[in-house]
Amino acid sequence: MISIDHVLRTVRDLDRAGESLLRDHGLASVAGGRHPGWGTGNRIVPLGDQYLELVGVIDAREAESSWFGQWVNASAAMGDRWAAWAVRTDDLDIWARARGLEVSEGSREQSDGSVLRWRMAGVDEAMAQPPLPFFVEWATPEPDRPGRHIAPHHVRPNGIARLELSGDEARVRDLLGEEIASLPLTFVEGPPGIRKLAVGTTDDRELILGDETARESR
Repeated sequence: MISIDHVLRTVRDLDRAGESLLRDHGLASVAGGRHPGWGTGNRIVPLGDQYLELVGVIDAREAESSWFGQWVNASAAMGDRWAAWAVRTDDLDIWARARGLEVSEGSREQSDGSVLRWRMAGVDEAMAQPPLPFFVEWATPEPDRPGRHIAPHHVRPNGIARLELSGDEARVRDLLGEEIASLPLTFVEGPPGIRKLAVGTTDDRELILGDETARESR
């Protein structure tokens, strides 16, 4: 089985982006940490089994020598935006081998000194060819993953209810295969990328988050 793990938002200023999400949507974020060698850092919006990741450049010189840092910098230069999404699996090697994807290791030191560890595949393809997702398999136990952090939300979020994509739907379906049916995806017309996402709440509302605006619907 696969599921949406997180959606990534590239931002110009991590603190301001966190303040904006809280002010406009009631979603609080917590300090994440930095990515060694990438020149980037993040803030986490925990949603339970899933999360939103705000990521930005925190060391310009280091980011210049990192493929990920370069991508974050270029993406954020166009304005804060939902830029990528990750699918979680417990069978990363099988998924990667079947699709000819390279598996790599990832880690991040958190503000408390602990280290998150994961494996990933298809990152280069996802960054270059939206709206393709990349795949992640966590080495960190589930209770310690980013989605389980405690944050002072003004609402009670209950995970990602829906993700709206535009671009080459056929390629996304081919990549994910039959298991795409288990993911809450919708496809619309528009340039390739993530158009918006809906965060569910425990009182059956949805928070609709686009690139610049959000609204509530029942």
